[in-house]
Amino acid sequence: MMELNGRPVTPGELGTLALYNYGHFTTMRVEELRVRGLSLHLDRLLGDCRVLHGVDLNLERVRHLVRRVAASAPSPVIVRVTVFDPELDLAHPAAKAQPEILVTTRPAPADLAPLTLGAVHYERDLPEVKHTGLFGTVFHRRLAQLGGHDDVLFVDGRSRVTEGPSWNIGFVRAGRVLWPESDRLNGVTMRLLSDVMRRAGIPFDAAGIDTGDLATMGSAFVTNAAIGPRPVRSIDGAELSVDEPILTTLRREYAAIPGDLL
Repeated sequence: MMELNGRPVTPGELGTLALYNYGHFTTMRVEELRVRGLSLHLDRLLGDCRVLHGVDLNLERVRHLVRRVAASAPSPVIVRVTVFDPELDLAHPAAKAQPEILVTTRPAPADLAPLTLGAVHYERDLPEVKHTGLFGTVFHRRLAQLGGHDDVLFVDGRSRVTEGPSWNIGFVRAGRVLWPESDRLNGVTMRLLSDVMRRAGIPFDAAGIDTGDLATMGSAFVTNAAIGPRPVRSIDGAELSVDEPILTTLRREYAAIPGDLL
């Protein structure tokens, strides 16, 4: 399903988004009209709209449009909210913006197998914003899959681990969870899991993790809103444990987080 401002979207209205790829989005898993971390998703949309478009977004309208679409879709469903200006002028992008709200759905994935990752040096533009500029991320994911991996892990110019194309990554070493301290998206699921760890008494830190540190990690997991925490089986062929008890706890406790009503 695809709606722009609560009505069917036409191909012409998507032209600017398709040709210029200037906009931002958030993706959420909706179950019985409830979303884990709904306020975090809305805060992301508000902040990114200010950065990219220089205006405030009507969050109540966003909730209404998401609720409208999700109510007619099977539950659970993955809903993406994309904010872009159909009238954007490529020659004059500083003109006053009038961003609109595109709501799309796709089926929610089932429980997924542990991932194999290949590391590559790549840094997203404006990594703190969840923007629609996905060329580099999709390209490197494609190369990783052609090389026999499931997905790709990004490393910056200092050989420090950052993130993946559509997820954050966490590591477990000596009973402690480590989030990479780097320029990356501050993901909603990562933030929810940090709250889970505080409640469960699982120690965690943010730390600079370079490629040389990967051999010292016992386990790893990726996080996004569609799947929650997902174990990593290997990085560049180096095996990691998928049976780490901390990962079992994180998966169980994340699944138990109550969703907020749209």
